[in-house]
Amino acid sequence: MQQAADEKPLVIVITGPTASGKSDTALCLAEKLGGEIVSADSMQVYRGMDIGTAKVSLADRQKVPHHLIDILDPGTPFSVAAYQELAGKAIAAILDKGATPIVCGGTGQYLSALVEGLRFAMAPADPAIRARLQAREKEEGAEKLWQELEKIDPQAAARISHHDARRLVRALEIHEQTGRSMSWHDARSRMVEPAYTYRAYCLNHKRSELYRRIDQRVLQMVDLGLAGEAQQLFQKQLPPDCTCLQAIGYKEWFAFFQGETTQAETIESIQRASRRYAKRQLTWFRKMDGLIWLEDKDVHTTCHDIQTDLARSGLLKN
Repeated sequence: MQQAADEKPLVIVITGPTASGKSDTALCLAEKLGGEIVSADSMQVYRGMDIGTAKVSLADRQKVPHHLIDILDPGTPFSVAAYQELAGKAIAAILDKGATPIVCGGTGQYLSALVEGLRFAMAPADPAIRARLQAREKEEGAEKLWQELEKIDPQAAARISHHDARRLVRALEIHEQTGRSMSWHDARSRMVEPAYTYRAYCLNHKRSELYRRIDQRVLQMVDLGLAGEAQQLFQKQLPPDCTCLQAIGYKEWFAFFQGETTQAETIESIQRASRRYAKRQLTWFRKMDGLIWLEDKDVHTTCHDIQTDLARSGLLKN
């Protein structure tokens, strides 16, 4: 398939909450359109974190090329700006081959950075400020930092979980360094027109069905050996604020390894955290402009509907 001559190069985006069927849909679409997949998952970049991040199988990766999977060792920092740069290079390389780029993943910040054309001009990390804020978080708790952020930057506070210490520290760090809020910087960044035409689809299911899918997938991950994968990460003794440890399905096992919880409690904790994450994802996606929502469909129907939409929109021609 080729894009229409009068359009910017087309990039298809497949997103949605966890367990909504993104990866299977992207694979189906890539096979139909001659596409390659660019991951938009903040945790699939890490090697060895396969089961808990629901990476597609090696066989599927051999069938359809995937980009930005298994590019970093656990413990290596990774940022939205770094993702944007690498994803941009991957998309350009795919287009140079004459293939169709399909961005697939559920990390809202990554998707916004691409689709909304963000350019990052925020202050670089300040180790001294960050260390002081991290010490405060340990002493006072993340909720206290969130309350402070809510006063100076209510927009950012609405997007950041009360328990997400890493992002809370970063938002307060930016404000202290620059005297401006993260939201102010973010708004100024949204001034560069994206280089591509993004056609973005958000998969979703009724809440009861989505939660059933999430709970079932966690059980499947456990059967596949999630605990063993988490134990390998636990044995690395990484600092608790490492990016990779924000992944759901790993740190929940750490208390189990230390004899503080049972396996059943650990599994329930992962399921609960995954459901909460899905709610946060949906909140983010509902604020994104231009998403085409595909509700309560199976993979093949979704793939067919996307192809039909692309044909009707004139973005692709045979």
